[in-house]
Amino acid sequence: MAHGPLPGAGETASEAREDNYRTGKVVGLAAVAALGGFLFGYDSAVINGAKAGVQDQFELGDNLLGIGIVVSIALLGSAVGAWFAGSLANKYGRRRVMIIAASLFFVAAIGQAVPFSVFDLMVWRFIGGAGIGVASVIAPMYIAEIAPAQLRGRLGSLQQLAIVSGIFASALGNYLILNAAKGSGNPIADPESRTEWLFGLEAWQWMFLVMVIPAAVYGLLALRIPESPRYLVGVGRDQEAQAVLEQIYVGDQNEKVDDIRSTMDLQEKPNFRQLLGNRLGLQPIVWVGILLSMFQQFVGINVIFYYSNTIWGAVGYGEEEAFRITLFTNTTNVVVTLVAISLVDRIGRRPLLLIGSAGMAASLGAMAYIFGSAPVDAAGDPVLEGAAGTTAVIAANLYVVFFGLSWGPVVWVLLGEMFPNKIRAAALAVAAAAQWIANFIVSETFPTLASISLGFAYSLYAASAAVSFFFVVKFIKETKGKTLEEMTG
Repeated sequence: MAHGPLPGAGETASEAREDNYRTGKVVGLAAVAALGGFLFGYDSAVINGAKAGVQDQFELGDNLLGIGIVVSIALLGSAVGAWFAGSLANKYGRRRVMIIAASLFFVAAIGQAVPFSVFDLMVWRFIGGAGIGVASVIAPMYIAEIAPAQLRGRLGSLQQLAIVSGIFASALGNYLILNAAKGSGNPIADPESRTEWLFGLEAWQWMFLVMVIPAAVYGLLALRIPESPRYLVGVGRDQEAQAVLEQIYVGDQNEKVDDIRSTMDLQEKPNFRQLLGNRLGLQPIVWVGILLSMFQQFVGINVIFYYSNTIWGAVGYGEEEAFRITLFTNTTNVVVTLVAISLVDRIGRRPLLLIGSAGMAASLGAMAYIFGSAPVDAAGDPVLEGAAGTTAVIAANLYVVFFGLSWGPVVWVLLGEMFPNKIRAAALAVAAAAQWIANFIVSETFPTLASISLGFAYSLYAASAAVSFFFVVKFIKETKGKTLEEMTG
C-alpha cells in the first residue's frame, strides 16, 4: 500500500519520492531487522532470573570475580561484536551479518543452558554477548537505511521496542519456567531456580535454552529480506539497489540511487580511518555518538534489568515477589516504548531526550534518598519499612518510564541516522562498542557499589542523568524529517 501526499509547491523531487512509500513493506523489513533487538534484550536480561541458580550451581561469591564477571562478561562480548559489526556489514552486507548474529544467539543459548563448568559458561555468555553487539549495530543501521524520512524515527524505535519486548519475554519466561518447575512434583530447591523441570534440566537452564526458538526464527527471516540499498550502492551494485528501493517506494528510483551515490566515495571502501579528525583524534560527530551511547548506560538502566531480582530480594521481598516486581517493571518498559514510538516523529528526538534526562535525574534522586536513608539489617542491607518499599518501587518504575520514553528508543534512532552515509557503518560500530564498554563498567561495578550503599550507587546514576541533560542541550542536533543524505555531520 502506497502512502504520502502528492508533491506540493516548492517540494523537491527527492522529497516527493520520500513521501510515496509502501508502508506495509517497509514496516515488515524493519520488523525483521528488529528481531535482533528482541534477542539482544532477551539474552542480556535472562541472567536476572537465572543468576541465583548459576551462583548456587558454581558456588560463586557476590564480588567482581564471582557472579559479577559471569553476568558482565557478556557485555565484553557485546563490545567486541559491535566493534567488528561495522566492518563485517561493509564487507558482507547487512543481511548476512544478521544471519551471523542469529547463529551466535543460537549456539550461545545451548551452551549457556548446559555448561560443564563456570569457565565454559563464561565463554558461551561471551559468544552470546557478541551476538548482542552485532545486533545492536546491524538492526538500527539496516532500519535507517531502508526507512523513509517521515517514518524513520518510528521504525528506528522498533529496535528499542524489540529490546524491551525481549527483556519482558525473558522476565515472563523466567517466571513461567520457575512456576512450572515448582509445580512439576519435583522437590523445590533453594534457590527455587535450581528446581528440576523437563528432561532433568533445572529451571535456570531452561531460561537460557528457550532462546533457540527466536534465534532460529530471526535467522530464517533474515534469509528472506533484501539487502540494504545503501550497502548495494556502496559496492557498485546500483541496479540491485534501485530494485530494492522500488520495493519500498512507488515509481522509478534511479534518481534516489544517484542521491545516495553522491554522498559516498566509491573509490575508497568504508573503514575506520574515515572517522579520524582533529578533535582528540576523531570527527566531532563520532564523539557525539560515543558520548550519547555512554550516557545511555551511565544512568544505570541495566542495573534494573540485570540485578532487579537481587535488589528487591536484598530489601526484604521474597524470590517470587521479586520476579513479579521485575515482570511489572518490564511491562511498564514495553508500554512506554510504544508511547515513545508515537511521539518521536512528532515532537522530535531532542525534546524527548531532555524530558527523559530531567525525569530520570528526579526519580533516581528519589531512589538514592530512599535507599540511602533506610535503616540497615545485620548484613548491611537496607530495610524498606512501611511506605518506603512502595515508594521505592514507584520511583524505580518512574525511572523506567522516563528512560523508556526517551533515552531507550531515541539513542538507537539517532545512532542509526546521525552519521553521514560513507562513515555510518564504522561510526555506529564505534559508538555501539563504547556503549557496551560503558554497560560493562556499570554492571561490573554495581555489586561493589551496592555493597557500599545502594543510595550511593543511585546517586551516581542520578548525577549522570543530570549531566546528560546539558550534553543534549549543547551537542545534540534535531534530525526529525531529514533524509540520510542530508546528514553531513
